[in-house]
Amino acid sequence: MTEPLWIAGAWRASDEPTGTFRAIDPATGEAIGPAFPRSSPADVERAVAAAAAAALALAELDPARIDGFLDDYAARIDGDAEALVAIAARETGLPREPRLLRVELPRTTGQLRQAAEAVRTASFAQPTIDTRAGLRACFAALRKPVLVLGPNNFPFAFNAIAGGDFAAALAAGNPVIAKAHPSHPATSQALAVHAAAALAAAELPSGAIQLIYDLPHPLGLRLAGDDRLGAIAFTGSRRGGLALKAAADAAAVPIYLEMSSINPVFILPGALDQRGAAIAEELTSSCTLGAGQFCTNPGLVVLADSPAARDFIAEATRRFAAAPPALLLSPGVRDELEASVAALTAAGARVLAGGARGPGAGCWFQPTLLSATAAQLLANPALQREAFGPVTLVVVAPDAAALPVIAGALEGNLTASLYAAADGHDEAPYRAVARVLRGRVGRLLDDKMPTGVAVSPAMVHGGPFPATAHPGFTSVGMPAAIRRFAALHAYDHVGDAHLPPVLRDRNPGAVWRSIDGQWTTEDVAAERAGGQEHRS
Repeated sequence: MTEPLWIAGAWRASDEPTGTFRAIDPATGEAIGPAFPRSSPADVERAVAAAAAAALALAELDPARIDGFLDDYAARIDGDAEALVAIAARETGLPREPRLLRVELPRTTGQLRQAAEAVRTASFAQPTIDTRAGLRACFAALRKPVLVLGPNNFPFAFNAIAGGDFAAALAAGNPVIAKAHPSHPATSQALAVHAAAALAAAELPSGAIQLIYDLPHPLGLRLAGDDRLGAIAFTGSRRGGLALKAAADAAAVPIYLEMSSINPVFILPGALDQRGAAIAEELTSSCTLGAGQFCTNPGLVVLADSPAARDFIAEATRRFAAAPPALLLSPGVRDELEASVAALTAAGARVLAGGARGPGAGCWFQPTLLSATAAQLLANPALQREAFGPVTLVVVAPDAAALPVIAGALEGNLTASLYAAADGHDEAPYRAVARVLRGRVGRLLDDKMPTGVAVSPAMVHGGPFPATAHPGFTSVGMPAAIRRFAALHAYDHVGDAHLPPVLRDRNPGAVWRSIDGQWTTEDVAAERAGGQEHRS
């Protein structure tokens, strides 16, 4: 007997599953918890059909029902925090305190509440009214389901049935097909119990949320290519993301991918002279935090050769060597990290510290520092491979003049950091490097490591390929994250009674709208409204 799926508003047994699996305790490598189904084509068809059937009703629902669901869901998660965290900690090996209980779970419920607020204020809709041309436009629901594929490293904040992509898709008015990550199935199931209760309380359509736990790879690609989908959100490996993209592109399904990033950190000469040892400590702390299993882990450090640079490398090597083995999320993550380190060394990198598994049968790996020259990096793109874990490559350039050249050779990344002298001594190299990096990253940081993503409307958690599939979007930060799952709808000389509430003459509730080029919360002026109604 396997655990049930949540499909069409009920817990249902998998229909002829293609297999079963159990979660793995990363600390021991042993299977734990109940068996979960690896779904069949029949399961997928039921999920897609139920979600597609709910799409129109959800899109036309009073938005207050959706923001009520999101707020209620957040409250239910907060009320069960201790139990949820206990499950997630066992399945992922991530520390209960402070990571899961004090940081990630509050971030998750905060995202849900921010999405609810975006629904209440219609901030994602960007209503635009041109009374002279008789045109009105806004972002609105896709009227198709959104497939969300969650990653392994955030059992709450990016969970397919509770994380930011889920919240954004629901906020836009779309049903969600949540494909959980098999590293934390019981966590996803426990979240789904609360989602189901909030769904019933808000009286949303029964097909508004579906949960499946795992799929065979070919079936996952088949699902991504189903033209009944309105969009797909994926966080994971570049290999997996590109395979999904090919399937989605063939069916013209928009897909938003977060794939790989090495998040370069440039440490300029003056900064090394002034505080090299302190920056080495920051680097070690950032790289080993969460066992380095963040998409914003600093995987590449670039500096110009000098006595201070050599001192920095020696200090960083000492700190990495002294750091204890890190517990990774799963055997698969450990094996892939081992392969990545091997690939980096095969490409010419030299191991300065670590480089191997930790002791025992669990998913342990030594914090690893590698080095290479600028010439090696420029000659071999394989040195830009992401190593998902506590691994960093230090690249040494012959002088500061080579730093912009290195910046120009980098692939697209989520972030880049620049450390500069506090007295302005690095101003010239800073400007030279920053102007190149600006087109290669979504977020540029000064004097800080990139680990950590604030949940803010101003946050950009995105970047040029291969960090993501499109540099114009972010997966964190409401309301911008919601617009990935919205269509831009225009109304040409349509009567007021037939318009969405946010585009009618009367403002539905202090919504900011662009009326004839001016942002305002006022109603459409009577004389202008009269002209529009006459034309319609």
